[in-house]
Amino acid sequence: MMKRTITAAITGIAGYTPDFVLTNKDLEAMVNTSDEWIHTRTGIRERRLLKGEGTGSSFMGIHAAKRLLEKTGIDPLTIDVVIVATVTPDYVHYPGTSNIISKAIGADNAFAMDLQAGCSSFLFSMQTASMYITSGQYNRVLLVGVDKMSSLVDYTNRDTCVLFGDGAGAVLMEANTEGYGIQDAYMRSDGQGVDYLRVPAGGSVLPASADTVINGQHFMFQDGVPVYKFAVSKMVEAGQMILERNNLTVDQIDWVVSHQANKRIIQATAERLQIQDEKLMFTIHKYGNTSNASMPLSLCEYESQLKKGDNLLFVSFGGGFAWGGLYLKWAY
Repeated sequence: MMKRTITAAITGIAGYTPDFVLTNKDLEAMVNTSDEWIHTRTGIRERRLLKGEGTGSSFMGIHAAKRLLEKTGIDPLTIDVVIVATVTPDYVHYPGTSNIISKAIGADNAFAMDLQAGCSSFLFSMQTASMYITSGQYNRVLLVGVDKMSSLVDYTNRDTCVLFGDGAGAVLMEANTEGYGIQDAYMRSDGQGVDYLRVPAGGSVLPASADTVINGQHFMFQDGVPVYKFAVSKMVEAGQMILERNNLTVDQIDWVVSHQANKRIIQATAERLQIQDEKLMFTIHKYGNTSNASMPLSLCEYESQLKKGDNLLFVSFGGGFAWGGLYLKWAY
């Protein structure tokens, strides 16, 4: 009997966003900006922020993962691997946020790890999960994309405070022998991005001190113009590579799942790929840039419109720089 090829398919999704809503109107009272200015340039109307002392990324990730388990009816003891994609871990060094989430949901038979590749961490995690599953060693991987971006934002800086929000999404990936799931992935990185997008202090190069706190060096720094240019060009590159390698035309793509960094970036990427706007998933107007939560939250928002066999093109770009594309056939 011929052995059937194993692929890694998404079999369940769930999301979580905090209750507190920060609107563009709210920001008008905080910095020199306006609802019109923000929406025209970014597509954002509002974003969610996680409030409450002692609540970090794991808080949101746990909620998303528990919702996923309840929705799918999966026994957490049957999960083999837990991967958490985040740039805002609960603790900078250890323990990993994945350890905290896996313990809280009862995934006691799984090994857990964090994966950090800027805002492309979730995309890279999908391919990492795929490699574990297609090796035949593991059958079930839980991915959590989560970021508390408000923890990195200076709310006196108009350039960054209007962009980011907090949220989490959980995705279950399982072995599939029917041809659904991840078909191909293209991932790249370029260290020149350190000059344009970073959090200067808190790591081993510049450990936390009274001076780094006073100087605001634990907040995100972003040079918007080069980041925009790199993001569009590299996501186009990744999308074209996926299409060419898989002999796909844009007409065969049902949905584009893009990292929700900026509506202009998403639309410019799609325009260069010649993909119609109606195929683009948009959640940035509701949540802002939630970094690694943006892709799973987009899947949650559009789940009711997805059909078994749909072709999904994922494209992402993040600090580092790190970028990539991924082709997936929807499994349910």
